Amino acid sequence: MAGIHPNPDIRESNMQKNILVVDDKREEKFLRKKTADFDFKKFNRSDINNLIGKMRKIMREANGIGLSANQIGLDFNLFVAEIPDPQGGTKFYAVFNPKIEKMSDELASAEEGCLSVPGKWGEVPRAARITVSGFDKNGKPAKIKAWGLLARVFQHEIDHLNGKLFLDKAKKVYRAEPA
Repeated sequence: MAGIHPNPDIRESNMQKNILVVDDKREEKFLRKKTADFDFKKFNRSDINNLIGKMRKIMREANGIGLSANQIGLDFNLFVAEIPDPQGGTKFYAVFNPKIEKMSDELASAEEGCLSVPGKWGEVPRAARITVSGFDKNGKPAKIKAWGLLARVFQHEIDHLNGKLFLDKAKKVYRAEPA
């Protein structure tokens, strides 16, 4: 059973290694709770860098492109994302206490899946362009304008931090065929 840490110590040895899933009712209850704002005063730079590195590693090992802290049992308003860039590399983001400031009226529908909802996919309409405010790993204010896949991932992860899952917005949900 995965551990859930409402007030965790974020050092490596105490971090959850498994991704919480909706198939477990206790884990789903935690995933559907709004996360607490991240308090930079409670952690040193090393702890914060370790937390980001661990989340990035867990996300990559699960073949994800985004991961919110509550998906690994941490009650923090934080997500990480790593999106392919046009040059063939990737762009990595770690956003603390994110808020969507602006959303376009234009919607874009696309298929989404989720590491916390294994084996299910759904067609989800989302704002095509957004502006997100939050903080970087040093506690400095950040503002990011996003569109396309980046806007979709940011909205998906911010939904997680607000206790919402893609299943709540999907127009149609279907099960992935086993490989």
